[in-house]
Amino acid sequence: MSIEKLSDGMLRVLTPLGPRYLKPSFSQRIYLLWLFRNFPTLPVKVLNARQLRWIDVICAEHHFLSFPHNRLGDIVILGTLEQAPAADAANLPPRRPSARVTDAVAPFAADAQQRS
Repeated sequence: MSIEKLSDGMLRVLTPLGPRYLKPSFSQRIYLLWLFRNFPTLPVKVLNARQLRWIDVICAEHHFLSFPHNRLGDIVILGTLEQAPAADAANLPPRRPSARVTDAVAPFAADAQQRS
């Protein structure tokens, strides 16, 4: 564990608008070091509900910082959180049921209807 990460570490959040940086408190940096202990980058999907609420609190408390590209080499990164944009169901093409799946499930559905 690096002393630099404990003293000056920042959380990078990859958003659709580009990377954003957060400066967490000392205790939050300790937790983030533990959270990113095995992987330097984590997608939002792997976090549980408690961790997601915790990240939301950090984002609300500490406003996002942006840095000029020439200063990016000076930043100590605790970890990177990938926030992929949520897929909008209205913009997705309609799904058609697969004939193979329908044919495979039909005998089971008929059997279940006879039993009830």
